[in-house]
Amino acid sequence: MKSKIQVIVLAAISALFFAACSAPVEAPKPVDTEKIKPEIQAMEDAFAKAEKEKSVDGVVAYYSDDAISYNRNEPPSVGKAAIKEKIAKQFTSDTMGLTHVYKVVDLFADGNMVTEVGSFTNLNAAGAEVDKGFYMSCFQKRDGKYVCVRDMSVTTTPVKGGVKPAE
Repeated sequence: MKSKIQVIVLAAISALFFAACSAPVEAPKPVDTEKIKPEIQAMEDAFAKAEKEKSVDGVVAYYSDDAISYNRNEPPSVGKAAIKEKIAKQFTSDTMGLTHVYKVVDLFADGNMVTEVGSFTNLNAAGAEVDKGFYMSCFQKRDGKYVCVRDMSVTTTPVKGGVKPAE
């Protein structure tokens, strides 16, 4: 009798398991990227303003503690502390008084993740363009606000004489 009860219980558990596995999965609610776009652009504008002011803390406020930043011609910066160190070095080596302009080109969103494709233009102190290109930033919503968890950029400015463009 005991083994018959075990078989019935096992069959019931199996039936519940298979029913749960075959239950329809609720599709995530669509994310309105037009609502998110101004928020992401504001983050890019704040990033550019902090760069212009040479505010390392202002720039790294963009990033999560576990962010990874991929830049051209150098290894990735892993973690907010490494990104902060890289930004500080860039500021101390900037002899051109660069100004950066970032523009959201496209957004892709799913749940609490947003991927941005953007364009950048770097201008010298006289306002002349010294570099331009594109970047991708992946944001995750944490504690009610987006933070960048990954980013990378590529230049479209040709390398002249084997020297990379000014950063």
